[in-house]
Amino acid sequence: MLFLIILFGLIGLAVGGPIGLLVGGGLGWWLGRRISRRLSAARTQIQEGFLESIFSVMGCLCQADGKVTDGELGVAEKLFDQMHLQGEQRAKARAAFERGRADDFNLDAELANVNRLTQRQPILRQVFLQVQLTAIAADGVLHPAEHEMILRVARGVGCSDAEVQQIEAMLHGAAANSQGSSEEALKDAYRVLGVNEDASDAEIKKAYRRLMSQNHPDKLAGKGLPESMREVAQARTSEIGNAYERIRSARDQ
Repeated sequence: MLFLIILFGLIGLAVGGPIGLLVGGGLGWWLGRRISRRLSAARTQIQEGFLESIFSVMGCLCQADGKVTDGELGVAEKLFDQMHLQGEQRAKARAAFERGRADDFNLDAELANVNRLTQRQPILRQVFLQVQLTAIAADGVLHPAEHEMILRVARGVGCSDAEVQQIEAMLHGAAANSQGSSEEALKDAYRVLGVNEDASDAEIKKAYRRLMSQNHPDKLAGKGLPESMREVAQARTSEIGNAYERIRSARDQ
């Protein structure tokens, strides 16, 4: 907005002198306000669409094995709480979840919508996929139909198989957090950071810092992540940090 005020003010000054400066500055302020409001409205629309897609796809995934378990429903409700969804927002989220469970739900069209909303932002897509994996893993069993469906979802929103493995490793790491530096937990830690087990300490630190920067909640918010999903983003950075500490601890032994 300041840029527009200065720009139009200078144009006004050149055309009409001091009075033109005032008129031009006022016009720049008015135009800046209009643009800011439109951008804010567009961002709100994108965020609401992103949330609806999260829960509709979640409903579809949870239905993939033929039934939605109490654990999967519990994850959905827990996510509603974590995101502080109340009243109309919570009702919309539940409606989206049920829409995804319907036989006529068009998953491919919904995934295309996610691709459009995330505007090729890989981190937002990964957060989207992480939420889906959390839901279908709630009952402790990944049914073959669910696994096939999650791969379809991942490819539909532009995630690679490697990104799916990285997110799965985060979930494994969170579940095995009490196991310390067990062999499987350590392998998951390397997958979380996206590095090989023979990577140097410097390479591991570089990967850790890059991921922490990419996944910082403030940075994700700037890319369109709804504010209600801040705690989801914080949990993601927490698991990245846990993976890094697990690797460091194992290498110091």
